[in-house]
Amino acid sequence: MNILSTVLLAVLMSLTNGVDKSEANKEDEIYRPQYHFTPLVNWMNDPNGLVYYDGEYHLFYQHNPNGKEWGYMHWGHAVSKDLVHWEHMPIAIFPDENSTDKERCTAFSGSAIVDEHNLLGKQSGDNKTLVAFYTSQHCGQRIAYSNDKGRTWEKYEANPIIPYDATDDARDPKVFWHEPTQKWVMVLYRKLNANDNSKGVSIYTSGNLVDWEWKSHMPGFYECPDLVEFTVSNRPNEKVWAMFDGDGSYLLGDFDGESFKPTSGKIKSDWGKNYYATQTWSNIPKEDGRIIQIAWMRGGNYPEMSFNGQMTFPSELTVTKLPSGYKLIRRPISEIELLYDKHQSWENKNIIPGIKQNKVKNVSGDCIFLSGEFDLKTCDNFGFMVRHSIKNPGTEILYNVKRGVLTVLGSTVPLLPIDNKIKLEILIDRTSIEIYANDGQAVVSNCFTPDAKAEEMELFTNGGELEILKLDVYKLKSIWD
Repeated sequence: MNILSTVLLAVLMSLTNGVDKSEANKEDEIYRPQYHFTPLVNWMNDPNGLVYYDGEYHLFYQHNPNGKEWGYMHWGHAVSKDLVHWEHMPIAIFPDENSTDKERCTAFSGSAIVDEHNLLGKQSGDNKTLVAFYTSQHCGQRIAYSNDKGRTWEKYEANPIIPYDATDDARDPKVFWHEPTQKWVMVLYRKLNANDNSKGVSIYTSGNLVDWEWKSHMPGFYECPDLVEFTVSNRPNEKVWAMFDGDGSYLLGDFDGESFKPTSGKIKSDWGKNYYATQTWSNIPKEDGRIIQIAWMRGGNYPEMSFNGQMTFPSELTVTKLPSGYKLIRRPISEIELLYDKHQSWENKNIIPGIKQNKVKNVSGDCIFLSGEFDLKTCDNFGFMVRHSIKNPGTEILYNVKRGVLTVLGSTVPLLPIDNKIKLEILIDRTSIEIYANDGQAVVSNCFTPDAKAEEMELFTNGGELEILKLDVYKLKSIWD
């Protein structure tokens, strides 16, 4: 009996250890990003319900718990205390009406707020109620709420708050508080009529989070809208609003609580191929004051991985008045410094073409943050080869001086030098490259699938001399460690 018990115990321990090891190894898969958020397993797309409450940033997301393909949408969930290190949580919102269909009544995209004044009447303890607004596909706009800091969720008993209309294709509600009118505002993608040209953003208002009144419509938008007020960074007494489209492009303008009046044309905010469904966090503390955005890197490829989908690294948004006009500026959030590991730097170093003097020859790794300022001197072009090796040429990041463009992974970014200088911040992860140029005036976000063993880097110039004014390169630690 003792021998049998010992054998059974050994088998059980072996099986248990095997499962634990397998789960632990998931976060270090070959093509698992190490500082961009990914689900532990299966499909992920749009970020949803971004809200801060009681020391935690909540990240919900479109999730298929049944496989690595789109469909059967639930709200996945993760929390963080620093926007960098994430803890996976149980699924938050499930399909409605016990739906097992791939689309009908599944939990599509939406947003979340903190019900500070218990308007919904659901607060049951000291914690404020978190209220999520989401599209139940083909079943209307709905509410779910949580009284335990987002750990468990209940569906509002009087759902839907906006009934389903088969003609308007409505989805993706983003809700925020408008202080001057003392109203809650919802921006919702929908069509006004059967004409596809009417696709855009409808604006609704409410005093109680439940009863919503349509106010106006802004055509020319598609999916995942957001509407955000900015203080102009170099004109602190001036305010401007930005209305965001699903691809992150935006209009600047004025908002009176009921209608948006644009003062600019549509402006592209990202020049990459893998940037979609942007959303900003709500309820950021006043002492912080930042506007923080994240997006889904749509279209990424993660061969033979247990998951499918990644987010961008969170970015801080500001609006600045430039000589050319008002412009949205995007920068990686400062919390990236929490991941800094080995550091190398160079200052005032000239590079001459044709002479083998790769300044970054000692830089290697698959998770890198690079920040540099370069004087173009007499060069025709300059750039980096990243994730390359003797056997693999890697990926080229190239700035063409004569054309005034930055190119990477098939994307072309208009970029003019400032005082004959170019600034670049480059975030390289196992399956993505994000580049913030000239202090965030131009941004490009792309996914790639490099050779897993290629980890070298090269800095080059062609046609003339280039000067490194300042260059800092950091290896980055994994957020999963």
